[in-house]
Amino acid sequence: MPQPDHISIFDSPDSSTLDDDMRSYFAVCDEKLGFTPNVLRTFSRHQDKLRAFVTFYNTLMLADSKLSKLEREMVAVVVSSANRCYYCLVAHGQAVRQLSGDPELGEMLVMNYRVAPLEDRHRAMLDFAWKLTVTPWEVEEPDRQALRDAGLDDDEIFDLADVIGFFNMSNRFATAVDMMPNREYHLMDRG
Repeated sequence: MPQPDHISIFDSPDSSTLDDDMRSYFAVCDEKLGFTPNVLRTFSRHQDKLRAFVTFYNTLMLADSKLSKLEREMVAVVVSSANRCYYCLVAHGQAVRQLSGDPELGEMLVMNYRVAPLEDRHRAMLDFAWKLTVTPWEVEEPDRQALRDAGLDDDEIFDLADVIGFFNMSNRFATAVDMMPNREYHLMDRG
């Protein structure tokens, strides 16, 4: 049974109505992925917000960081699992499959990261991501110390908190507007 056909509850403007910079960005997505992610199509309703989203996402997930791209995607999936965000689980689950070369890892993180055979660093990061998402009022210094004990420095803890916060926001937005992932994600990087 296929998922619903809509992108979100909003009609997406025709990409020809976008400003040159955003039309170019969509073209790069089409070239690299073969499609424009529905999150971008949804945000294109308000180009100023689309630009802000793209800038923040690219800075957070693609720019230099002591956290690897795979680590950031793993965090995105675990946060999205806690929030049961269908869009992000499908889209970022695919990114984990691609970056790790391990389709089983992607599925374990989507369903229950605790079953995955993870190194201590990753286990600590994902435990922190889960707790900060599910019970943020319980996060205390021992939780940050557990990250330090697993080898994370303050810059990595900063970036980790930033990724967790971003995906909590994104998950809530995607759920609120009933955003559907692009169907292409389902078949990608399955080995």
